[in-house]
Amino acid sequence: MQLGNKIRELRIKKRMKITQLAELTGLSTGLISQIERDLVGPSVDSLWKISKGLGVSIGYFFDGESSIEKNPIVKKNKRKTMKLPDANAIYELLSPDLNRKIEFIRIIMNPGDTNTEGLVSHEGEECGLVLKGKMLIKHGDKEYILEEGDSIYLDSSVPHRYINIGDELAISIWAMTPPSF
Repeated sequence: MQLGNKIRELRIKKRMKITQLAELTGLSTGLISQIERDLVGPSVDSLWKISKGLGVSIGYFFDGESSIEKNPIVKKNKRKTMKLPDANAIYELLSPDLNRKIEFIRIIMNPGDTNTEGLVSHEGEECGLVLKGKMLIKHGDKEYILEEGDSIYLDSSVPHRYINIGDELAISIWAMTPPSF
């Protein structure tokens, strides 16, 4: 199912008009309509606003709000993978599902890739560890360079983004609370 279809179906299920969702999100009715018809892919920031407006996590649109799995183990070949419309980064879910108090993810980026085109902010905190490569972390008006083995703590409410500034694949692990997907 396309992302836009899932957004429209949930909005209709909640008996919400596009104008109501626009009011809740601060997005235009035209943009929401285009997203719902899959004419444009939402930015990460727009998807966060839409998910909040509809009362679900971003993960709902990628995996649904399924029941919490009983098995606490996530085998490496069974990880759920997510790719956001305006980003080249690949997100692998390291926790069993998106219905936890902590989100635990692995982010893989090719050289020059970023997790999002613009800076994003959301409630909470996050910590990251670079396993491989070199990343630039933009956090508000500050920039930090992390190399293999370096870690960082961020206040997620400050606009931020990650960029692979190295010449090899960048792999990092992130824990976020509350979950932002």
